[in-house]
Amino acid sequence: MSTLKHDWFTQQVPGKPMGRYAHIVTVRVTDSYSLFQTDGELNTARMNSGVALTDLITRLSIFKRKQSTPERLVGRELLRRYGLISGEEAAEKKEVGADGLPICDYNVRFCTQCPDCIAYGFAIGDAGSEKSKVITDTAYSLTSYDESHEAFTLNAPYEDGTMTRHGEVTSRINEQDHVTPQVIFPSVITTRDLTENLFLYVLNNVQRAKRYGAQTTRTGRMQNHVIAIILADGEIFSNLLFTQTLYDSLKAEGKINPPDPVDPSAVIGAAQSIIPALLKEDGVVIDQLITGQALEALLAEVSAISAQEKSLKDLLKRAFNDSQAYHQAWIAKASKKK
Repeated sequence: MSTLKHDWFTQQVPGKPMGRYAHIVTVRVTDSYSLFQTDGELNTARMNSGVALTDLITRLSIFKRKQSTPERLVGRELLRRYGLISGEEAAEKKEVGADGLPICDYNVRFCTQCPDCIAYGFAIGDAGSEKSKVITDTAYSLTSYDESHEAFTLNAPYEDGTMTRHGEVTSRINEQDHVTPQVIFPSVITTRDLTENLFLYVLNNVQRAKRYGAQTTRTGRMQNHVIAIILADGEIFSNLLFTQTLYDSLKAEGKINPPDPVDPSAVIGAAQSIIPALLKEDGVVIDQLITGQALEALLAEVSAISAQEKSLKDLLKRAFNDSQAYHQAWIAKASKKK
């Protein structure tokens, strides 16, 4: 990674917070009809449309776990694919699979030593927990709920293509609101005190993740446009402030014209232009701000690593070594004391 400041990252994941924050600023764009819902309804929030523009609107929202879970599952898939964790299910008193690899069963029993466990955290009831070092907050749609959703009537026909059998009409008909394509969710992903290898592991997960929300085998396609990477000594602007400031800028430029979707390229350009001002307001020390051609070069390097089996496996192994070193220093040692 010729673009990143290598000496800025810690050589080992520290046991205590060291104030080394690496932020991945993204613009998430739906590529198909998506479902971000709780209790059968799309998640929404009522708020000001912008910072300067104070008219109230209702926005769609994607809760934090609906963003981080697809990304960490992509990473876990790669760890299994390249022989770093076992694909076996958790079993009582069995920590290692028949293949000799640690068993890490998501939301059942975590292995506590792989890159996913150390970067994204875990909780095992009374047996212990690890706080996530990847911080994701709720993201809000740039445009309002009224302009960003559509109701569909869904059905499940029989094999002959009809909704009836033996003269009876099936009850498998339902109406569901969906987020429409090209709805934009500005989002900041914050990592704290990760090694460079673990940070690149998280960044690769963000670039590779393609489906979000419910029913992800049939819908939920999304593009993650990384528009900046920021190395700092603290947290930066929130998703809400980012979204509202973007709305002000795009509205002033006449780029928001409902019911037409907003051009993602216009959003990306506006986002890159407002980031320096937002960072100045945060009052944190910025060690490195990577945007423009430097960012393109960095993302191209990550994509080149991800596209080659050998280089990807090497990255995953280095990330695994870093996570195991943390496990030995802080988690295994604490377990022995108990």
